[in-house]
Amino acid sequence: MPHHLMNLRHVPDDEAEEIRALFEAHEVRYYETPPSRWGISMGGFWVHDADEAARARSLLAEYQRQRLQSQREAYEGRRLRGEAGGVWQMFRHKPVRTLAACLAILVIVGLSLLPFIRI
Repeated sequence: MPHHLMNLRHVPDDEAEEIRALFEAHEVRYYETPPSRWGISMGGFWVHDADEAARARSLLAEYQRQRLQSQREAYEGRRLRGEAGGVWQMFRHKPVRTLAACLAILVIVGLSLLPFIRI
């Protein structure tokens, strides 16, 4: 029976490539199904054997721990350099786009709450 190791929906290409390389370096016999274009099927990495699944899951857990640490360090570096920011930085770099998005959010919230306000 197949064992699902990891969902590939919303996984960046570089992470998927690193996982493929990890599995091939450790000779994990896996196969891959791609996610659908419209988000109906999730895609993922799979193995057939339960023992292989346990070994692959332990490799994935270690890889995810290392990736989390490296991504946190990269984000902290961007934040300290002022490259990562919130709404204010988006507004400074792309004011028209940010203002249009905020206006669209207000319109959607207004339309959603309109029936409750009229009660």
